[in-house]
Amino acid sequence: MDHWFADGFLGVGLALAASGLLLLGLNVLIRRGLRAPRVEPDATPADLGLAYRQVSIPTCRGRKLGAWLLPADPGAPALILLHGWGGNSAMMLPLAAPLHLAGYTLLCVDARNHGMSEADNFSSMPRFAEDLAQALAWLRQQPGVDASRIGLVGHSVGGAAVLLAASREAGVGAVVSLSAFAHPRSMMRRWLAGMGIPYLPLGWYMLRYVEHAIGHRFDAIAPVHTVARVACPVLLVHGDADDTVPLADARAILAAGREGRVELLELPGGHDEFAALEAHLPRLLAFLAQHLGPPRA
Repeated sequence: MDHWFADGFLGVGLALAASGLLLLGLNVLIRRGLRAPRVEPDATPADLGLAYRQVSIPTCRGRKLGAWLLPADPGAPALILLHGWGGNSAMMLPLAAPLHLAGYTLLCVDARNHGMSEADNFSSMPRFAEDLAQALAWLRQQPGVDASRIGLVGHSVGGAAVLLAASREAGVGAVVSLSAFAHPRSMMRRWLAGMGIPYLPLGWYMLRYVEHAIGHRFDAIAPVHTVARVACPVLLVHGDADDTVPLADARAILAAGREGRVELLELPGGHDEFAALEAHLPRLLAFLAQHLGPPRA
């Protein structure tokens, strides 16, 4: 009879080991499936006739960020520009060019695992925010930069990250968030549906695993919650035909923000289009000038 017990315990042990290996394999597949694609910049500010220098900025976990510094007049307000998932600073050039020509010092920074920056074990929106915080600390130390007049501009995941960073960092003068999602959970559920992955049980497990892997609960980092903790003025910009992040997300963030401190600029167009923003540049520049001060005397 003892051998029956031994065989039973052995069977349970083998089943648990098999389950552990299955989950380990699933976790590896989740990380690979959600890994941000690295796209090298296909242009530089020089292609638009803009003077710049390439810089390296230390960030968390001993990594370095690649960035472009576009200086303006000494003492001018400055902006940090951050791309979206799988993007790079070159993709922000259509917006960077008019902002620099308006007189702003710009720091166009690539998040870890993106563009010119060093690799890390994974990317996440909180890590985008960490990189923003390190870029902000670096920029405040640069000669000719007025540390009291720095704003943050981000697109998509970068648009969510600027809200998270501004909710943590004192002294940010203004935030412009382009095409940000309201909540990581709803964003990932839309992605799961688009991939044909059922929410139960696989999708549910994937969301729980991602929360564990990034070290943050989605509720704690969701823009619809962090916006209420942002002390500086916020301008949300969103396309009415965005099929990646619906316009309803921007309206939800607006409703959750501090009354009188958050504005929403609705534009024609989709998720990655900056062309429609050109017609509304006066509104964007007026917002920045009101809260950071005019870039030129």
